[in-house]
Parts: sequence; structure tokens; C-alpha cells
Amino acid sequence: MSALNLFRVESTINSVLYIIKQYGGEADMHRIFKTLYFADQSHLSKYGRTITGDVYIAMNYGPVPSKTNDIFKAVRGDSFFPAGELAQYFHFVNRYIVKEDAQPDMDWLSKSDIECLDYAIEKCRGKNFEELTSMSHGLAWSSTQKDRSISFKDILREVGESEEYVDYIDSKLKLESSIR
Repeated sequence: MSALNLFRVESTINSVLYIIKQYGGEADMHRIFKTLYFADQSHLSKYGRTITGDVYIAMNYGPVPSKTNDIFKAVRGDSFFPAGELAQYFHFVNRYIVKEDAQPDMDWLSKSDIECLDYAIEKCRGKNFEELTSMSHGLAWSSTQKDRSISFKDILREVGESEEYVDYIDSKLKLESSIR
């Protein structure tokens, strides 16, 4: 399902800003990415959609949100594409630490988005790099070839959803993607 066109840049930027704020104004990319993964996974399971609409890639240290990673690379200056207006929201202290430059615009986040972001923040809070990596190496990550897209089906299976629900959400996401 890597071809789905569901990415929501405003929701993603504001989710990142919300996460950074909850971690005290700065956080490393790994923590942000794992927090987004668990928030998106929770929201997909409970509400039938992810918060960001991003596609997760199975990387060595766990799932990485593809388009969010592209945004981070642009802001950091490691991309062919310029960051443009995205640079106003956060900056890099070093290669991996992200510091907020703006407050999240909560109008872009629903109550259910905030609920799942808070859940994921608490799940990841206080965990070190190795613990976060281990937590994210579940069924979805281990079922996916490295550097490939993790299927939304496997993300749902990882949290124990029934195959009937998995197929329903898969069909729903494909339909939504086709009308965007």
C-alpha cells in the first residue's frame, strides 16, 4: 500500500511540534519518529485512519515515517529540495536533535489525534534509544523487507486487530487515496 496518497502535511507538522513541546521543547529524531509511529498505529486501530497519513519504512532502528523524514532532511539541509516555509517550525541543534521554533496549531489536531499522541508520548517517555528501537521492532517491522514500506495491514495486525477489520481498513484507505 505504499502508493497511497494520504499524507497530511499540516497535521504532521503540528503533531511533530506537539510531540517536541511535550518532551520539553526538543527531542531527537528517533524519539519523534517512534512516537509518531505509535500514535499513528493507535489512531489507525481505534479510528480507522492515521494522524499523519505518512507511510512508514522498515529501517534498521525501526519504522521511519517517509515524508516526515524528507521534511526533516530538508530542514536540516540534507535534501535536494529546500525546506522553504517548513524551516519556520523547527530547527536542528545537531544532526539528530530537533528544537521547536513555533507552537503547535491545535486547530490541525482533532481530539482523537491528541488522545493518541498523548498515549504514544507516555509510551515512549523515559525510554532510551535501544528501548525505543526494541519496542518498534514488532510484527509490522519484522514482516517487512528492510528499506521497504510497512503495510497498514501489518501495523493493524501488530496490535491484534482481526483480519476482517484489517481488510475493512485497507479497503477504506485505498478508497480515500483514490479520491484525493
